[in-house]
Amino acid sequence: MTRMATRHDTAAPPAKEGGAAPGRPPVVPTEAEQRHRARLSRRWQRDKRWSPYAFVSPFFLLFLAFGLFPLIYTGWASLHQVELTAPTDMTWVGMRNYTRIFDDDFFWNAAKNTLTIGIISTVPQLLMAMGLAHILNYKLRASTFYRVAMLAPYATSIAAASLVFVLLFGRDYGMINWALHFAGIDAIDWQNDKWPSQIAVSSIVIWRWTGYNALIYLAAMQAIPQDLYESAALDGASRWKQFLHVTLPSLRPTILFTVVVSTIGASQVFGEPLLFDANKGASGGAEHQFQTLGLYLYEQGWVNQHLGRASAIAWTMFLILILIGIVNYVISRRLRASS
Repeated sequence: MTRMATRHDTAAPPAKEGGAAPGRPPVVPTEAEQRHRARLSRRWQRDKRWSPYAFVSPFFLLFLAFGLFPLIYTGWASLHQVELTAPTDMTWVGMRNYTRIFDDDFFWNAAKNTLTIGIISTVPQLLMAMGLAHILNYKLRASTFYRVAMLAPYATSIAAASLVFVLLFGRDYGMINWALHFAGIDAIDWQNDKWPSQIAVSSIVIWRWTGYNALIYLAAMQAIPQDLYESAALDGASRWKQFLHVTLPSLRPTILFTVVVSTIGASQVFGEPLLFDANKGASGGAEHQFQTLGLYLYEQGWVNQHLGRASAIAWTMFLILILIGIVNYVISRRLRASS
């Protein structure tokens, strides 16, 4: 009895049920560790705040170097008389470069050619793109292949495409005149006659951009709810009426976008008429019959070496594009308000 009591008295007290075992006292960080943690916290806050700007900074740096600075410098040069042989020697002339180009018949000829080539290339291009997108919107075998093939002309080099079209539209050896001969049509001088040359240049633009716009239309068509087509089919609408009353109204914003982008692209046409010229110059044909504003700018700046006048032409084209953007904004607002 005595030994059992003694052993009971000397045993460790049992731990409470559910209680935690006694641990070591909390470690208090030293002053150096606290300063280190504070520095890490401030560094993390700075990183969280400024990292997004660092990620997008390469774009803005490239834009400042190759976009904004050339734009401002070109605007400044347009107010001076400056030659390509001495780009640092500038003589202030004010608005004389602008008044000279507006009095220049070649400028207005280039503006009219740009307008006509733009219309001839844009309207058929968008109509064909709409038709191709409508066909691809249905289930077809090897649809992925056809969609990739749509982008093949867009990925082709302008130089390669233009040289091939030069061969096709050759007066004495071209395949186009060879085919027209069997239809009883005399050979056409595609590179020297005004309208044939503009049609030939426009065909290059149509070939390159039709597939690109078709894929844009196709993406917009696939976003149209199928319930609309099913409801129209239940009402007895044919596929043509479904296209007119369902597809086209749903594609109005996309159509407006492609029209604006194609118009901007048409105003900047340069490579196609440059390479299509038989003389490989910037005159746009022997009689400037397909010289665009881009070719006129190149001719003034790098052939005639008048950088001041070329800068004025560039700023005039820039203002035209701003005007196109304003028209697009007004029309899009009205479309959103009406819908």
